[in-house]
Amino acid sequence: MMEYDVVIIGAGLSGLTAGSLLAKRGLKVAVIDKSYNPGGSCGAFKRDGVVFDQGSTMLFGFGENGFNAHRFVFNCLEEPIQVIKHEILYCVNFKQHKIKFHADIDTFIDELSHVFPSEKDNIRRFYKDLETMYRHVMVENPAYATPDETDFRHSLKGLLHHPLSYIKFISYLNMSTHTLLDKYFEDPELFKFFDKLTSTYCYTTVKESPAVLGAIMFVDNHVGGSYYPAGSTLFLPGKLEKVIEENNGDMLLEQEVIKILFEGRTAIGVELESGEKIFGRNLIYSGTVWNLYGTLVDESCSSPERIAWAREQIPTYPSVVLYACVDKHAIPEDTAAVEMLVGNPDRIDESEVTVYITSIDDRTVCDENCHVVIAIGPSFESWSAIDGSEYLRKKEQEKARLTAVLERRFPGFRAALRSIEIATPKTIERYTNKNNGAVAGPKQMLGQHLFRRLHTKSDWPSLYCCGESTVMGTGTPTVTTSGISAANAILKKVGLKPFEYSETLPSYVEIVRKPFTTDDLFKGYPEDARGIMRKASLCQYCEKPRCSTDVDLDIRGIMRRVTVGNFSGAKKAIDRFSAKYGEDFSLSNCEARCIQNERRGAPVAIQDVVEFLRV
Repeated sequence: MMEYDVVIIGAGLSGLTAGSLLAKRGLKVAVIDKSYNPGGSCGAFKRDGVVFDQGSTMLFGFGENGFNAHRFVFNCLEEPIQVIKHEILYCVNFKQHKIKFHADIDTFIDELSHVFPSEKDNIRRFYKDLETMYRHVMVENPAYATPDETDFRHSLKGLLHHPLSYIKFISYLNMSTHTLLDKYFEDPELFKFFDKLTSTYCYTTVKESPAVLGAIMFVDNHVGGSYYPAGSTLFLPGKLEKVIEENNGDMLLEQEVIKILFEGRTAIGVELESGEKIFGRNLIYSGTVWNLYGTLVDESCSSPERIAWAREQIPTYPSVVLYACVDKHAIPEDTAAVEMLVGNPDRIDESEVTVYITSIDDRTVCDENCHVVIAIGPSFESWSAIDGSEYLRKKEQEKARLTAVLERRFPGFRAALRSIEIATPKTIERYTNKNNGAVAGPKQMLGQHLFRRLHTKSDWPSLYCCGESTVMGTGTPTVTTSGISAANAILKKVGLKPFEYSETLPSYVEIVRKPFTTDDLFKGYPEDARGIMRKASLCQYCEKPRCSTDVDLDIRGIMRRVTVGNFSGAKKAIDRFSAKYGEDFSLSNCEARCIQNERRGAPVAIQDVVEFLRV
């Protein structure tokens, strides 16, 4: 019987955050996920040597100030990570205007005032008021806890220091962003512009968005900045996985939890699809509210009222994602790394697409002559009931639609295509367990925001929750904060020191120059390790890897771990294999089957990597 101090269901950012912090404190942790790669929506995959981010591509929370949950976590873990900072946070193409979101808030205010000159004074007053409140509440008194787990004494300290800012902040809790904007602006076109911002940030309109959420989002981007993990998003979940495995934790990938086990009303473990049962003194669930109450928890363990509450949570709209590689000349040199294309300024519809061109700042994700383009937008079609030829037809239809959107922004885009793939809502659900492709879980709208969502402490003893269905809602720094809260709740329960902010924490986040190149990868490692990491990074992480056919060795997982510097986790996989089959084994047949033989004329140097780890 396998038993752990903590069993974590789901290896998305929130689950990995909780797991890494708990493992760092010495608890025996297991993280279970049905995917073969950790990260969930913040994962990465490869096609013909090109790295694509599955979903989360523009990341907040790494700044020196503000809502910097990612920086806090890596500092607590004492785990170095390199990130690229976007000089232009992103660009919004709105009614023939290209509005650049400068990191400097005053420069951005001037930019926005040029588009809406009649509101110039109000724009400055609006942003300066919000910036003052934000700095008083978020910057001067940092806290990395969800509202349901916040220590009142910590908040009281800030309240006594800046009572007016805190009172204003609290007044925004149950006010709409539209009501907040109405206190400053009159131009209806400016309201439409902010509608586009909230729909991009959290998939809600200004009338749906809580003012407290809008107020933080509008300012945080400028104070904290936006970032991209150097080398792709492979490195963010990969570094968290590294800490877990270096601290005696287990990553149980390609294993799906189908049931949470209870003893009375206390959660005691999980059952896998294979029938295996894994037990834990505490459990953390990092998935959606619908999968918790609709699948994993038997109805007999809950109440009809609670089940109905979960079922009635309104989801964000389904999304469709286009992944493309294009000739470099198709993307003008003055293009921002992140651009929002507003097709219809009057309402949210399928013409609203956010484009991420990761290769502008990070040249490691593709070769020098091309660009990586990822475009995500809503899909208001019904996908759940279709299959077969009808599904393929609609998939091609979506590919043509999104390509047309990109062609309008980048003339010649279609002719410059090297490769293109589409992820439909069904694809998203298949790989990330996001119900019906709702990438951001339940809408963070008035009526189901903050305390009306899943709390860190669940309805059952020993079961804790984190992720976008919880109090913090949508976004990478918010789900990371939910993971911190879940970890700290367990640490307090077992009598260990929780992770708290301290000015003396050394920084492990390095902001690197751009464009980041392959010569910059793996700097800081010894030369022999760098060479092995480069060899491992050629792996394509195939969904159905031919290299490991008839070999009970996770070659794909070993290469992925070595690429991000997780030598401990990779060696564990080899040691498990050696314990079962002995030390004397050859991987020449694995190299012979490697898909890179066809693409590059030579395989990934599997034997070299394994031999390096076995020394």
